[in-house]
Amino acid sequence: MKRYEDLISQTFEFPQEEFKVVNNELLFHEIPLMEIIKEHGTPLKISYLPKISENIQKARGMFISSMKKHNYNGEYMYCYCTKSSHFSFVLEETLKNDVHIETSSAYDLQIVRKLQEKGSIDKDTFIICNGFKRPLYKKFIGEIVNDGFKNCIPVLDNLNEIDYYLENVNVPLQLGIRVAADEEPNFEFYTSRLGVRYADVNILYNQKIKGNANLKLKMLHFFIHWGISDSAYFWSELSRFIFKYCELKKICPELDTIDIGGGFPIKTSLQFEFNYEHIVDQIVQNVKWICDKNSVPTPHIITEFGSYTVGESGATIYSILDTKLQNDKELWYMIDGSFITHIPDSYGLNQKYIMMAINNWDDLYHRVNLGGLTCDSKDYYNSEAHSSEVFLPKMSNGDPLYIGFFHTGAYQESIGGYGGLQHCLIPSPKHIVIDRNASGELVSRVFAEEQGSESMMKLLGY
Repeated sequence: MKRYEDLISQTFEFPQEEFKVVNNELLFHEIPLMEIIKEHGTPLKISYLPKISENIQKARGMFISSMKKHNYNGEYMYCYCTKSSHFSFVLEETLKNDVHIETSSAYDLQIVRKLQEKGSIDKDTFIICNGFKRPLYKKFIGEIVNDGFKNCIPVLDNLNEIDYYLENVNVPLQLGIRVAADEEPNFEFYTSRLGVRYADVNILYNQKIKGNANLKLKMLHFFIHWGISDSAYFWSELSRFIFKYCELKKICPELDTIDIGGGFPIKTSLQFEFNYEHIVDQIVQNVKWICDKNSVPTPHIITEFGSYTVGESGATIYSILDTKLQNDKELWYMIDGSFITHIPDSYGLNQKYIMMAINNWDDLYHRVNLGGLTCDSKDYYNSEAHSSEVFLPKMSNGDPLYIGFFHTGAYQESIGGYGGLQHCLIPSPKHIVIDRNASGELVSRVFAEEQGSESMMKLLGY
């Protein structure tokens, strides 16, 4: 019989950069998780801030290095997609790294106002405003542009959006145009619902932007739903986009930037492999080759990284409440939380995360199903990215067992309705933020206690 530690070490290359085991217990970025659990209990959300800065610096370094290697005549800019996580501690950590912001809706711009009031950004910071814009979003864009945010760039998502800015913005305005990419062949639709179709980009520029002294078409925006990948589909769509940039550049001299949205993938398995350096090098090389072929100056490159920025900083921890053998072979470990409410991508998108036991690594293991607390039959987790099964230490000696889902820092709180109403009134878990001080020592603080009944009763009208 083999121990749980044998299973992990023989299945993967382990330990890994962010994971190791000491005295039968798992450490995450050197964080002693069992000590955190003893202090704060479970269920528990953890945000480890240094990982955010680490990933930003890694991506920036790769792009700058590749641009230097290829004698690329253009600058690189890192933008954080706020929709991945709007929490103040995420934005504050992100903005320590000289990055800019990409927004998706009206209330994002209220966050921009707060950040400017605190001195985290200034009016020179680039604010890339994406998304299909309702009247309030356009109103807020107009207000901050008129108020001096000279690098606030609304990215036009349809042919009529510009009409609002023509009527309500009274200072010079930089614009972007989102180009509607074709979806993957197996997608339900042929062309993305987002952006301006290729055939209309030049028409939009010629009819509504060209010749207006207050308007400058600054950039074209490119977005693939599944993000940056080393696939024929991605390279084909990116090349098509760059050719469109070159075509438009010849009639629009002020156009000088491309924005590559979608972002890098993050590590969701201990077997994860993605050659970031190679992909960055290919992006820079392809952009330069196509521009040189068309005798067009190479553009500045903006990338929008959301999940890549914040995803790997997060962890969600549970304790096993009880075991249930429902028939001869289906053994359930019941967690003290819910996958539907706490890690909704695991439910809605069948997203897999790195999942491991936190203690009892010396114990024998067996196959289990993980069940959540809601009454929904689909509130479960029973397969890993590398396997159709889940294995965890046995609970035969009465010792408590704790498990962790790692790299859950992007989207889960907002999709799960953080602080609001959730399925079966399962409360949002306690959330702690972990950082390092000037001496490199771990420091933690409670960002939010577990949600109480009072807030739910108020929302429900009781």
